Amino acid sequence: MICAGCEVAQSFFWATPGALRRSEIVSLDVHKDDTPDSGGWIEIFDKGALLTLNAKTGWREVEIGRGSSDQTCPVQALEQWLHFAKIDFGPVFVGTSRDGKCASETRLNDKHVARLIKRTVLDAGIRSELSEKERLALFSGHSLRAGLASSAEVDERYVQKHLGHASAEMTRRYQRRRDRFRVNLTTTFRAWE
Repeated sequence: MICAGCEVAQSFFWATPGALRRSEIVSLDVHKDDTPDSGGWIEIFDKGALLTLNAKTGWREVEIGRGSSDQTCPVQALEQWLHFAKIDFGPVFVGTSRDGKCASETRLNDKHVARLIKRTVLDAGIRSELSEKERLALFSGHSLRAGLASSAEVDERYVQKHLGHASAEMTRRYQRRRDRFRVNLTTTFRAWE
């Protein structure tokens, strides 16, 4: 058995730390120029993975570091997925059979990723105090991208680079709970101390 719910795992493990758009997730190939519809490829190193993406703003690179434990490491999850699904060429993110025993050769599409996220939100009971309709309206493929932008505890320019935004203004629109005073010029000015 490859795994039950592998499509969910493969999408989440890469969408969140990579802050990838749904279209970027599903367009990744194992190697450069594997398929005509490729939107990028992955290189795996000792310290992490490098994604080269043809994104909305042009080609960009996204680094994903290894996690502190194999259970939560996105790079480890990718290596396991590629091994168990026997993927060594072509699309990285493909569907699985209903019983989870076989990986298909067909690339997932971005709408499939959106449906997986919504199904997982419901199955996991996230925000269970809300009605199903409200929960489905709150979460989408975009939630994973915005979630990283909102929770990253680094300078805004690094978030902007990681997301591939041309402007800081666009990055700020993604940051839902941004602490405007955490990184602020006046916090470094010590004249009044």
